[in-house]
Amino acid sequence: MTSFDIFNGDADGICALHQLRLHTPKPEARLITGVKRDIRLLDRIAQVADSDITVLDISMDQNRDALLALLKQGNTIFYVDHHFSGDIPNSPLLDAHIDPAPQTCTSLIVDRLLKGKYRGWAVVGAFGDNLDEAAQKAAQPLHLNNDELSRLQETGILLNYNGYGANQDDLFIPPDQLFSQIRQFDDPLLFHAQSPILQTLRQGYQDDMDRAGTYSPIQENSSGRVFELPGASWSRRVAGVFANTLAREQPKLAHALLMPNDDDSLRISVRAPLNRRHGADELCRRFPTGGGRAAAAGINQLPPEQKDAFLAAFSDQFSA
Repeated sequence: MTSFDIFNGDADGICALHQLRLHTPKPEARLITGVKRDIRLLDRIAQVADSDITVLDISMDQNRDALLALLKQGNTIFYVDHHFSGDIPNSPLLDAHIDPAPQTCTSLIVDRLLKGKYRGWAVVGAFGDNLDEAAQKAAQPLHLNNDELSRLQETGILLNYNGYGANQDDLFIPPDQLFSQIRQFDDPLLFHAQSPILQTLRQGYQDDMDRAGTYSPIQENSSGRVFELPGASWSRRVAGVFANTLAREQPKLAHALLMPNDDDSLRISVRAPLNRRHGADELCRRFPTGGGRAAAAGINQLPPEQKDAFLAAFSDQFSA
């Protein structure tokens, strides 16, 4: 039977898969992934039949048609995610573990299923998804010192940073290749100490964050702050981690980050206030190509004429 591992190319998707494959190795599995916003990954295997498929950290709602087709074609599907799912299909071939709670992520769901066996990697995934409190709580049984916990946090941030871009040309390393490097390490602290790609990501992250830090909000009120960056590789790379940093700076406010696509549409990242982690997905689903989760969501291609409507809806969504 052919096996497929399908996963989001960010820290959460990678760390979720790494935990599963440390527990049940499948070196023969074909890896299907992409940049963080590339979530309709099941379309890539729409004709597959009678296979074993693992799906991690991509919205079931956004992949529903392909999922139903794959189930009809006799595929066995193990699905773990924390995004809005809509109705979950009732099929004996589908083993779904969906939890959209704002303080969890796919890595933490997998960690629950594996009873904490590879907890360090779950902590990395949670830090990458900007779930610092949940990551710290999950790490308590590991009895890490502050320096070790900081290293796991940096690893999560840098893995997440690598997942953002319009396409894989924007990234320092394609997510499937990054996963192939990570899978050599049982211990995330050893990966942090020994991985050369982490050094590359660290320097790129610092350079891109320094550039982003020179920009001021285009809109700021009691609901939140909105920033706009240029359409460049560095800004597309830094979008997610910059939005997360802004959210941590002002936890009572929502944040949005806008940047142009090549077709003049807008790519948007939204973060709900850290003190009230809900509403981001609801806001983004009002607009074409929008989706995500309660605490963090986005719009892939907002028509430029809807920019003002988005800015007004953003203020309304997160008004006190």
